[in-house]
Amino acid sequence: MAIIISDAGPGRVELAPAAALFRSLGDPARLAIVRRLALGPTRVVDLVDELGLAQSTVSKHLACLRDCGLVDSAPVGRASLFRLAQPGLVDILTAAETVLAATGNAVALCPTYGAEPCGPLS
Repeated sequence: MAIIISDAGPGRVELAPAAALFRSLGDPARLAIVRRLALGPTRVVDLVDELGLAQSTVSKHLACLRDCGLVDSAPVGRASLFRLAQPGLVDILTAAETVLAATGNAVALCPTYGAEPCGPLS
């Protein structure tokens, strides 16, 4: 099986959708929201309180995650209860934690993608 970045065809794996999934989880606020929702459904007001983020920030990131099909919501009175739409996200988070534990500080110290990236990618 060939792995290519574009022009998927027979026997080839298209990587753009996976890259988009990881980009959707790449923002620390969105990742924190997904991690919290992995514990169970919750309201925006609870996410604001638990994560210490502004209501507008939480709402913006929930909208992004909903547009990506990763979370959904159901009305509960005047509020909405948000939950993971894809339970497989829990497996992704668990796998990421395993990789991070195995690599130590290497990812955090990465000059390109770490906590203090050195500049734009070429």
